[in-house]
Amino acid sequence: MATTADVHPVDEIPPVRQLAAFGLQHVLAMYAGAVAVPLIVGGALKLSPADLAYLITADLLVCGIATLIQCVGFWRFGVRLPIMQGCTFAAVSPMVLIGTTEGGLPAIYGSVIVAGLAIMLLAPLFGRLLRFFPPLVTGTVILIIGVSLLPVAGNWAAGGAGAKDFGEPRNLALAAFVLAVVLGVQRFAPAFLSRIAVLLGIAAGLAVAVPFGFTDFSGVGDADWVGVSTPFHFGTPEFRLSAIVSMLVVALVTMTETTGDLIAVGELTGRKVEPRPLADGLRADGLSTVLGGVFNTFPYTAFAQNVGLVGMTRVRSRWVVAAAGGILVLLGLLPKLGAVVAAIPAPVLGGAGLVMFGTVAASGLRTLARVGFQGNDNLTVVAVSVAIGLLPVGVPTVYAQFPDWFQTVMNSGISAGCLSAIVLNLLFNHLPVRRGSAAGAQSAGLPVGGGEEAVEQPREETV
Repeated sequence: MATTADVHPVDEIPPVRQLAAFGLQHVLAMYAGAVAVPLIVGGALKLSPADLAYLITADLLVCGIATLIQCVGFWRFGVRLPIMQGCTFAAVSPMVLIGTTEGGLPAIYGSVIVAGLAIMLLAPLFGRLLRFFPPLVTGTVILIIGVSLLPVAGNWAAGGAGAKDFGEPRNLALAAFVLAVVLGVQRFAPAFLSRIAVLLGIAAGLAVAVPFGFTDFSGVGDADWVGVSTPFHFGTPEFRLSAIVSMLVVALVTMTETTGDLIAVGELTGRKVEPRPLADGLRADGLSTVLGGVFNTFPYTAFAQNVGLVGMTRVRSRWVVAAAGGILVLLGLLPKLGAVVAAIPAPVLGGAGLVMFGTVAASGLRTLARVGFQGNDNLTVVAVSVAIGLLPVGVPTVYAQFPDWFQTVMNSGISAGCLSAIVLNLLFNHLPVRRGSAAGAQSAGLPVGGGEEAVEQPREETV
């Protein structure tokens, strides 16, 4: 019988009370992002408040199911790592366009179902591409993920994008208070409490926010106690070619983003993601996306927000995130509970988000520390990839004049940076070197030749 020492930290099952606390912490970290997509799409389609509430509860339900599939897994579905699933923001613009010009929600759901099936079919191909993700690429992608998420935390800290009191000092003061509590707990509290530092910080922030008028619990009274999402609530899906093509582009983007997130979690947990688990994780994404189209919600992907939480708390058990998936299922079935969580003020989430997302970026730097930068062009690969990845983050309208398919790919800093890192790594480290470069490389003590042989030895040495 296997002893505790024989069990990898990813597979350890903490006591029930810890599962509940750690799981709730993951839910609070991703809740705002989880409900943002149905809010944006539903608002753009001018849905009634009742339909909008239905979209949110359906989303939370499928979020929970998708997370359970990814963490627990069955057959060839699920990477079996601590990964939270949520609606991808890459699909927002195409879905709004489809919904407003090509047939509303039924046309959206038809394209989502086809995209999910395509992801399941393409998953093994992406698994075989894992050799093109050495530490140079993965470290760069993880760094971009973390840095590109920081503006999200900044908007939360200032009061939430579009808030009337956006940027007021009291919002930033509340966020700073939450950040101080998180850091204080992590530094001075006992080991168990330090692992739920984010949860304690959010609880302390909420305790301060209530008497100072930051919270609005009016939606709790209006919410139903029980709500069940039924298949095709908004009508039979419609399969329109232009909508399907747009969503297939989104599918490729989300597969790229998920690949980066899965590799990042593999680095943080000490369980390296191999081609087969990667394909299983992407296949779970596809199945979740199909379920989204059936149960009135949208495409699903790994949530980068929670990658930082895994790194910060050092709680690597996939069963913790599975518990979070169970909580999301409950929130999807009990709308009143979801309304309570939704009442947490944005500045409270912003204070916690700053440290979580910064942890993701720092993890990317830690991976890059294992890469050799002497006598090669690796610095250029990192520099240009980070610049391309952060361009749409710093200048959101930079690609506004480009075709929709191009914006779908490049407006996501994560996918743009990931594609750039892959292409530049192939260009500088896999293509045959020039004769003049070969002489320079030999004098620098580097292996001479083309293709894989020219880069494999130094890469192994750095690892």
